[in-house]
Amino acid sequence: MAIAVTPSGASCGATVRGLDLSKSLAADEIDQVRKAWLTHHVLAFPDQKLDIDQLEAFCRQFGELSEDPFFNPLPARKYTAAVKREATDTNRIFAEGWHSDWSFLESPPIGTVLYGVDIPPVGGDTHFSNQQISFESLPDEAKIRLQGMKSIHSSAATYSAQGIYGDTSSHGAMDIRSPNEGGVLQHTHPLILEHPETGRLGIFGGGAYIIGLEGVAKSEALRTLAELNAWQSTEVFVHKQKWEKNMLVMWDNRSVVHKATGGYEGYRRELHRVTVY
Repeated sequence: MAIAVTPSGASCGATVRGLDLSKSLAADEIDQVRKAWLTHHVLAFPDQKLDIDQLEAFCRQFGELSEDPFFNPLPARKYTAAVKREATDTNRIFAEGWHSDWSFLESPPIGTVLYGVDIPPVGGDTHFSNQQISFESLPDEAKIRLQGMKSIHSSAATYSAQGIYGDTSSHGAMDIRSPNEGGVLQHTHPLILEHPETGRLGIFGGGAYIIGLEGVAKSEALRTLAELNAWQSTEVFVHKQKWEKNMLVMWDNRSVVHKATGGYEGYRRELHRVTVY
């Protein structure tokens, strides 16, 4: 059956209706979803009532599942983690900086899926920035200069003992593993990535995990990365995804960066997260 795909009107993002994600999708439905995913980069499926088995089964239709390097999964689970914040929490909002999930791995996940379990009435939007349009909008000189560069991605500033999540006691119900369980993970990736399925070029990764440029002096690299991070935040590249209870959102980590936002102080928020490789 044909599915209904409604673009967000922003640089990326679309709402998909006409599917029951609690059941296995037919081959043609998987093809339609994948095509929409590659076209719009971020897909939202409202009104989907899923248990964790059904959530993971949906994700397996688009790739392999693997354990997260710095999150503990839900009890008795292996691949699904809770991203949550209690109404009484006063700690910083988790994942407020632009990033592509786990880009410090040798083979980062191709996508991430979040499912809305408990959604506050205000705030908590997830912002996505289309990095293919971001790259294509750069001046020609900048495009030429950035292609061929390799960026250094690291978990040091976030999940090391000295990182912003190093003190695991300060993050409320966010179940982050102790830094000594994973150490610092670091890998180098092309700064401008050719998407393996579409061939389209885009900036890969954001300021939360990129710490330098291979073969470039630190001061120059940091200046270049700061300028690039500011460019990635340009409003015209950004889609602001509003959440609903029982909404599933999947995005392509190879073509967008994303960040969390607050604005829901005093309300509980919980989403279930699965990464797809």
